[in-house]
Amino acid sequence: MTLIGKSLLGAAAGAGLLAMSSVGASAAIACSGDVCWHAHEHFDYPPGARVVVHEDDWRPGPRVIFREHEGRGYWRGDRWVAW
Repeated sequence: MTLIGKSLLGAAAGAGLLAMSSVGASAAIACSGDVCWHAHEHFDYPPGARVVVHEDDWRPGPRVIFREHEGRGYWRGDRWVAW
């Protein structure tokens, strides 16, 4: 194998590793009404929670409020409901 071939193979392998490492870093934005939070894991929210999950690149409107909370749950008004 020539030097150019080895260089191209190394570049392709490096690009592949970089692409695979970025897949696990995805997140989402979950919203219940006008209250949203960053969800770092995918949850199947209960139907009564009325949670809508957006992609991480979604941009909220001016009336949206962000409240963060650790753990599994959702916001219902001013209260965090864990399950």
